[in-house]
Formats: sequence, C-alpha cells, structure tokens
Amino acid sequence: MENLLSNKTILVVGAGGLLGSHLVPALLKQNATVIAADISLDPMRERLAALGVNTLEGKLTFSELDITNEASMKRFFEEQNDQIDGAVNTTYPRNKTYGKHFFDVSLDSFNENLSLHLGSAFLFTQQCAAYFKREQNPFSLVNISSVYGVVAPRFEIYDHTTMTMPVEYAAIKSAILHLNKYAVSYVNDSRFRINSVSPGGIFDGQPEAFLQAYKDKTHGAGMLDVDETVGSVLFFLSEQSKYVTGQNIIVDDGFSL
Repeated sequence: MENLLSNKTILVVGAGGLLGSHLVPALLKQNATVIAADISLDPMRERLAALGVNTLEGKLTFSELDITNEASMKRFFEEQNDQIDGAVNTTYPRNKTYGKHFFDVSLDSFNENLSLHLGSAFLFTQQCAAYFKREQNPFSLVNISSVYGVVAPRFEIYDHTTMTMPVEYAAIKSAILHLNKYAVSYVNDSRFRINSVSPGGIFDGQPEAFLQAYKDKTHGAGMLDVDETVGSVLFFLSEQSKYVTGQNIIVDDGFSL
C-alpha cells in the first residue's frame, strides 16, 4: 500500500546505520516527512546518498543527535517546531570491548554497554513520552529489539567462526521489550503507542559457515536482507496499527520456533 504515512513526520535516530539508512527511503516512498538523525551528519548523508536517496529532498531534513546525551536529547525535542507523529530508534551504541565471549566480558564493560544501549533506549523513550505529553498529538514509537531478545541464543551456529552472540545484546534487547510495556502503561493514553520489531539475522557480510548454519535453523530464507524488516516498522507507524501497543513483531522466517 502506497502513501501509508502521508502528512506524517517521522523521526529516525540512527539513520546512518544499516537499518536506519534503509528505513529512510522506505518512509519517503510512503510520502512521510522524515527527520534523519545521527551522531555524525556527514557519514549519514553519504550512506543515504549511496543508497540512492536524494539528500536535498524537500521532505527530508537532517539533525545531529547524540542519543546517549541527556542534554542533547532534551534540547532536540524542545527545539522541534513541527509536529512529530512517530519515531524509530535504530541506534546501536556500544563500547570498544563489546562482543567478547561470555567469560571474557568484564563487569565494567557489561555495565557500560547496558548504559550506552539500554540507557539510551530508556532516554529516547522517556523523551518521546514527554514530547507527547507536551504536544498532545498522537505519537507512535518503534524500538528495535531482536529475536535474541525473545529466545535463547543458538550457540551452535557460531561454531567454526570467531563470532558469538554477545551477552550484553541479549540482556539489552529483552529489556527493551519490557521497557516498551512499562512506558505505555505509565503514560496510559491510547494516542501514545510503543511497539517493537525483532529481526532475526540480517545479512551484513558474515562468514559462509555461519550463514549456512543459520539458514538451517530457518524455513529456508536464511539471513534476511535489511529491507525485509522495514514493512513491520511502517505498519506500526501507520494508522493500520492505530490501537496496537506494547507488541512485538518477530521477523525471522521461523528461526525462533
């Protein structure tokens, strides 16, 4: 369906990342006005341009935003002159030691990654809620979780690779799902909705041994292309999901079954 988001302004934070950069053109195709935000403007513009996005498009504006900085976040929402109807948090902040194997993760590193990723998810959710309370216009927030926020890792698919499924990631993504429910229950207004999309594996140049092992756990699709997760996000942002809140759509071709 075309033009699901006509006359809506959608904020995408992390618009320079893998999912965010693919979400921006999909939103523009649905006739949305898009605010693309990231911690660094130039890399975001370059990535979007490489995907064929006209960065001079009248319905697209750019904003520099550090989602881990409380002052930056509050200032951003206070400076918004136009109505924002929805937002998607596609950010993935992490430290330099993120992704080690379980027994190699220090407490300091674990805590720092929770602070960066889950803490910023809390901050963004809080400020979206505060914005809604101030403006009193319907608002739909989509936070990105993961299939590994729902089920335990299948560690055997990482055999014969140097990869693992980071413990920080599992803790953060599962917590985001309950954070959503807490926030919408607290605000308690049907005009303010929060939902999540939980992708399975998204192809991003992983080693062949992993790709095949992962594919064997699905119904045949294997790793998904990032564009295949976008439709569920658009659904949550649109009027098609007007009274859907606190929910999670898993897009994984049966990996979690």
